[in-house]
Amino acid sequence: QVQLVESGGGLVQAGDSLRLSCAASGRTFGSYAMGWFRQAPGKEREFVAGINWSGGFRNYADAIKGRFTISRDNAKNTVYLQMNSLAPEDTAVYYCAAASAYYGDSRLKYTYWGQGTQVTVSS
Repeated sequence: QVQLVESGGGLVQAGDSLRLSCAASGRTFGSYAMGWFRQAPGKEREFVAGINWSGGFRNYADAIKGRFTISRDNAKNTVYLQMNSLAPEDTAVYYCAAASAYYGDSRLKYTYWGQGTQVTVSS
């Protein structure tokens, strides 16, 4: 069992940066691949970024490629999402998720989910 708690969201202006964190409970965090998803009002939850267990492999959605960076610190049981050059279309609730050996874009393959953190970008 893995419990995930996101933090770091907030209200920012277009062009600003934010770093989201996702703290995981449990001693097996290092064995899970992790992902970030987001859900805007009235839209489906979409994949943002994924990272394998070691941090050596990463996967990004085209919409955020070059602006967002996913990373992890297994010693701290935490995964991060650094978001730069934020735009109003990035406004959403951001969720982290854990999966066994999968860091792709299918949310069905992620087993554990956090409660989400709101990111609002004003123009």
